[in-house]
Amino acid sequence: MVGRKAASDRMPSKKPAISIDIAVEAGNWPNGRRLRTLVGKAVAAGLREAGVGGNSELSVVFSDDAHIRTLNAGWRGKDKPTNVLSFHAFPVRTGEALPPMLGDIVLAAETVTREAELEDKPLEHHIIHLVVHGLLHLLGYDHEEQEEAERMEALERQALTRLAIPDPYA
Repeated sequence: MVGRKAASDRMPSKKPAISIDIAVEAGNWPNGRRLRTLVGKAVAAGLREAGVGGNSELSVVFSDDAHIRTLNAGWRGKDKPTNVLSFHAFPVRTGEALPPMLGDIVLAAETVTREAELEDKPLEHHIIHLVVHGLLHLLGYDHEEQEEAERMEALERQALTRLAIPDPYA
């Protein structure tokens, strides 16, 4: 076989592989197939804008306000529901290689739906935005200080622009 490499002689692919586990625990969400598509787009765009890659695992949980309120109270001391929470499996600094497990992103159905309606945007766009937001937290980004917030929001805007989703901060 001149000019052709045997399968064992080929170089392995360097393309990053993010394994995403999706669980729908509660709430009125789009079907599982649709959620997988939305999450896949959000994660790919977020990773691209953050400039990181590698092999890792991520869990995205679609839940309701009651569950996220319990999580928010227990982990952040805030006894109220919120739209999205992120939980690191391993600490990550911005720009570092991905750890073997990124962590969990949890979304709350009632809050996410209410925000999408109030902001007059498609629910799917809001889901994608919140997954990107949660992912950036897992990648070491935050919005506690103004400079950090501007940097994180810029990455969110760029990721959403890639997906033809209007600026959520406009």
